[in-house]
Amino acid sequence: MGGICILDYDMANLRSVQKGFARVGFESRIIREASEVRGADRLVLPGVGAFRDAVATLRARGLDEPILRHIEAGRPFLGICLGLQLLFEVGFEDGEHAGLGVFAGKVVRFDVDRTKGLKVPHMGWNQLIVKRRGPLLDGIDDGANVYFVHGYHALPAEASIIATTSDYGGEFVSSVWKDNVHATQFHPEKSQAVGLRILENFARL
Repeated sequence: MGGICILDYDMANLRSVQKGFARVGFESRIIREASEVRGADRLVLPGVGAFRDAVATLRARGLDEPILRHIEAGRPFLGICLGLQLLFEVGFEDGEHAGLGVFAGKVVRFDVDRTKGLKVPHMGWNQLIVKRRGPLLDGIDDGANVYFVHGYHALPAEASIIATTSDYGGEFVSSVWKDNVHATQFHPEKSQAVGLRILENFARL
């Protein structure tokens, strides 16, 4: 038990995250059970897909409480893409759905297709604007490019948790950080050298 654990709840390509850690010299395990979450030293919650389905799956499989206990215990946590969005109180994809409530705030759809003529989902490379330089950003330059695939974005109630923003027809939150909780809207495992450095930084926490 222990080590870096990547939670499989049928909502992500876990192997690419695992390969990312391996490329920077760290072993990680893919886990599925609540008991394994409780034994994790570092927990990664990746995700691709719908907020509603993801949070329903976590609750149905009894994974929500172990995730919250992991965070409350002060152990390192990394949310990726949907794994960031699930940390907030509520998401508005296919209705209104309660999230894990780690952070106050909500997750809303981009409106740039209606207001700016841009495509939704936001897909491709974009720059990071550093607001607060937490440990995950060690060695990462302001303006570094990372890879996104998302149609929704978080609106934190507290600006103090925002680590980076990016711009897609307007500024949006691209990563958050508070204490032991780190989360990126972008995909480190798809972001080449910059993303690998971020995974390495997390592995070294």
